[in-house]
Amino acid sequence: MNIVIAGCGNVGYNLAEILRNENHEVTLIDTDSERLKYVVDTLDVRGVADDVAKYEVLADAGVSKADIFIAVTNQDEVNMLGCLMATSLGKCKTIARVRSPIHYGNMWHIKDKLGLSMYVNPEMEAAREMERLIQLPSALDIDVFRKSNVNVISFKLPEKSFLVNMQIKDIKPKLGAEALVAIVERGDEIVIPNGTFSLKANDVVSVVLPIRNLDAVMKTIGLEKNRIKSVMVAGGGRIAFYLVNLLLKSKSGMDIKIIEKDFARCEHLSELLPGAKIIHGNLTNKELLLEEGIQNTDAFVSVSENDEENIMLSLYAKKLSKAKVITKIKNATFEEIIDDLDVGSVVEPKKIVAESIVSYVRGLKGTKGNNIETLYKLKDEKVEAIEFAVTSEIKGLVGVKLSHAKLKENILICSIYRGNKTFIPGGNDIIELGDRVIVVAKAHNLMNLKEILNES
Repeated sequence: MNIVIAGCGNVGYNLAEILRNENHEVTLIDTDSERLKYVVDTLDVRGVADDVAKYEVLADAGVSKADIFIAVTNQDEVNMLGCLMATSLGKCKTIARVRSPIHYGNMWHIKDKLGLSMYVNPEMEAAREMERLIQLPSALDIDVFRKSNVNVISFKLPEKSFLVNMQIKDIKPKLGAEALVAIVERGDEIVIPNGTFSLKANDVVSVVLPIRNLDAVMKTIGLEKNRIKSVMVAGGGRIAFYLVNLLLKSKSGMDIKIIEKDFARCEHLSELLPGAKIIHGNLTNKELLLEEGIQNTDAFVSVSENDEENIMLSLYAKKLSKAKVITKIKNATFEEIIDDLDVGSVVEPKKIVAESIVSYVRGLKGTKGNNIETLYKLKDEKVEAIEFAVTSEIKGLVGVKLSHAKLKENILICSIYRGNKTFIPGGNDIIELGDRVIVVAKAHNLMNLKEILNES
């Protein structure tokens, strides 16, 4: 497909890289000519160095012939205006990044008037992921397939867990609830396990399970849901606002503190979040952190604008406390570094947005009736968990026992949603029209459900 992206910052670059690798024709627009030249040379995409808010610039970039226009500049107003002009130039789908809490809160009023196919807020999505991690502190990562009522929960297997040394095929009866081990990370090795694979202590295990079974499965594994009573948030930006607002709305009764160095921002947050304690101070002041109880907090979330600061603060929290630690990272440079550091759960807003947009793009490209509903890239993008809607016949898959389906290697059908009920399938189960199925695949870049079959 022909895709035009306005803005080549972290999100724009990440999107362009993924979409170009999937053989889409990509054009980037940005006013920063040096940054644009670097991205164009690195990714082999077309670039237009100008202002996306100009109608003639969009025309020059080929928006009239584009299939999708994606606006991810740093200005909400520019993104919305660009999408509005793009719809007047052609018949392309439009996607806007909207970050301001005020603009985001009003989008449902004006989405259709702007002709938007989709709008995304990286800070809000990051905050939602952080909230889920706080609600289930034993998890390292949680991905939610809302349409199928399924969670993918990643956790480190405790040394005393009864699952240690157990083969995959023996796990389900022991759990007493529907759950499937879909991915195992052992050191640098990532495995989509078969029935004879044995788990080891300290494996990072990703389990697919219906949301209704979450508490029971976690308790059985030995990861009981210890209630978080206190949360300390380092940094008072947008993510902090969205996260604390979500926690306050959950009426969990948590004691929540935000530490922010900008006094004017502290005053603003005090007005917006009267249920939280807002503290003015330097995040790197150890005396302040100790005075505010970092050593006793149940959850510590570092969301400043500085990655190095977030990493340092999370390491400090890990050293002093038993808190659930969550670290925001925005710079891909640090990804390899933090793999070797104990900074708790890592949340990357740009990746969350890229997953959401790529999922939408793939759904448009997929064959009719087999569109992608949701897509998550896991384990440093080496694994994908994809939700497909099944609305057309697929020879060799629909109506066939799963034990007889010829799937490609490193592919696993993890769940089936049918008639408002989700279940973990076995070899005798059959995929039917109208189902939603979740597939875990190791680096296949699947575009539609048919591609999971080995037709050779």
